[in-house]
Amino acid sequence: MILFIGDGMSVGTVTGVRIWKGQKDGFTGEESVLEYDKFPHFGYSKTFNTNSQVPDSAGTATAYLTGVKTKRRVLGLDAGINVGDCASTFGHEVDSILKMVKNNGMPVGIVTTTRITHASPGGCYSHVPERDWEADTELPQEAVANGCKDIARQMVEDNDIDVMMGGGRYRFYMESQTDPDTGLPGARKDKDLIAEWQQKYQNRASAEYITKRQQLLDLDIENTDYLLGLFSFSEINFDIERTPDEPTLAEMTEVAIKILQKKSKNSGGRYFLFVEGGRVDHGHHFTEAKHAITDGLALEVAIAKAKQLTTSNTLMVLSSDHGHTMSFAGYPKRGNPIFGKIFEDAFKLPYTTLGYYTGRNAYTHLMPTFTLKKHRTDITNVDTEANEYEQQSFVPSVYETHGGEDVAIFATGPWSHLIHSVHEQHYITHVMMFAGCVGDYFDTCRDSPYISGALTDKDADVPARFRAKSQGQPPVPTESSASLPSPLWQTIFTVVLLWKFTVKTLIE
Repeated sequence: MILFIGDGMSVGTVTGVRIWKGQKDGFTGEESVLEYDKFPHFGYSKTFNTNSQVPDSAGTATAYLTGVKTKRRVLGLDAGINVGDCASTFGHEVDSILKMVKNNGMPVGIVTTTRITHASPGGCYSHVPERDWEADTELPQEAVANGCKDIARQMVEDNDIDVMMGGGRYRFYMESQTDPDTGLPGARKDKDLIAEWQQKYQNRASAEYITKRQQLLDLDIENTDYLLGLFSFSEINFDIERTPDEPTLAEMTEVAIKILQKKSKNSGGRYFLFVEGGRVDHGHHFTEAKHAITDGLALEVAIAKAKQLTTSNTLMVLSSDHGHTMSFAGYPKRGNPIFGKIFEDAFKLPYTTLGYYTGRNAYTHLMPTFTLKKHRTDITNVDTEANEYEQQSFVPSVYETHGGEDVAIFATGPWSHLIHSVHEQHYITHVMMFAGCVGDYFDTCRDSPYISGALTDKDADVPARFRAKSQGQPPVPTESSASLPSPLWQTIFTVVLLWKFTVKTLIE
């Protein structure tokens, strides 16, 4: 099973990615087809947190990874806790689909372009009432006194994750250490977690810690059992600004899949991988639509690579945690550059097809211009297709905010038909649990009518779709069995009887 998340990838963002995919290759763009457009099953996810109409990435990660909705800013805990209060958390932990799969003896992995301790990947393995507790120096005194661990420490000490790749080295280094690339100090006071991770596996398996793209490309996959790749001090750069030392999301995804496939040979080829295009969200927060959409396209390339490396027996789900306030507006002609301008508004001023309702541009440009000139900033001579161009926004905010609209779910593979309408976000986990025969459905998933009933406890370790091949499907209905009364046949039969009874009564 592979779960792809485009952080902040709203429906409008998906449309923008589709158009940009075509336009960068010289086409008009609207007619383009994304890899996940081909997925046969589709639905929508309702993204609200239990205490917030518009969610954040922590509460949503808990929903789509654990099957339990919770409060904003909370990871791996149910809604019975108080945000930021360590003492309230004990007994409210909820495990993620990654932990469920691992507890069933299967390999698991995480790939992200954000910090590996960021909210979305952190939802795979941590339990904290405040998403910002990424290092020990970020824990409040109350949390320290009550024994709560930071996210990075939980990742290393409390989990056994086979593949982990992303950014955010500084949450693993100590303040007395310097990052080898930037020369900047780490964030920790307690311990060097990278050294601890290496020591954890040194006598147990072949474990590799890497920090460069070339190390990833040269990796001996057959002789690598555990992989920790931290490719940047903080986040990996936006895709169109990556350095030569930073891998693409597709490259990380490919290596992760190959390692998990190798390690899953003893578990029937079963594994779980979480892949996040995390910087789509950051592009939106900066009101830089080109960064958001090009990182969205990088995620699409990763999905295409995953399809190449897997079979139709792999459940793939793509969704987002939440939307954003980016709008897709105006009446641009067919093929108009997606990052281009439309001429013109009521004041005869151009504006961009993509814009934001909230954002910092309202502080820096909109308000001063309205105060002095009584209209928006004139962008006639501005290159709106530049990588770091900030689209105009209306409501001033330090960062553009999330949006509360539903987000799309695309699915393919075994049991993907269970994605079919508008779903609560935590429903996604339940589909994966059922498909993988883990968690809440460890026993009940065996009761499918398409699987033999002669099962043992040992069979629970094998997914239903594999058991069906070895034990046989239930018999296809024969002509005799098909002739048995169906609900439609019974309805027709009843109508005929009533008609005959009515006619007979009238005659008499």
